[in-house]
Amino acid sequence: MEGRRHTPEQVVRKLREAERLLAAGTALPEVTKQLEISEQTYHRWRAQYGGMRADDAKRLRDLERESARLKRLVGDKELEIDALREVAKGNW
Repeated sequence: MEGRRHTPEQVVRKLREAERLLAAGTALPEVTKQLEISEQTYHRWRAQYGGMRADDAKRLRDLERESARLKRLVGDKELEIDALREVAKGNW
């Protein structure tokens, strides 16, 4: 299987399709082959995105992006504060 990235919305759609196929009586190996994913990927996705809808997954991605941005800002501010402390001590 080729390595490619799926968006959270695509993952949720594929999980819903897998649920539909499994409910119809299709075996898990056949379902994962039809969805072009490995069984390990299916189980990992199910653990991570199990009860989500597509809009929930999009919101999660947006929140993760915002969190990363805020962490960078906090890191930058900590560096500025540290630099100002050094200047205030006169150790430059």
